[in-house]
Amino acid sequence: MGGPVARGHTVNWSGLSEFLNMGGYGFYVWGSYLVALLCIAGEIFLVFNRRRTLLRHLSLIHQSTKQEKGNETTS
Repeated sequence: MGGPVARGHTVNWSGLSEFLNMGGYGFYVWGSYLVALLCIAGEIFLVFNRRRTLLRHLSLIHQSTKQEKGNETTS
């Protein structure tokens, strides 16, 4: 799992658990990735929800103006 890193340093992990532990900082590293992923997923959800709400409002406005034009009478 290890390989060369910049400036001649190498990273050697003896197994997956050591890689996930990341020298004792795994909780912070993977926790940061999880928080970032949750924020991105939440943002995507909110954008789609806002789009759906906007389309619903535009549809209601369109129906309302269409109904008003049908109710107009000529003098």
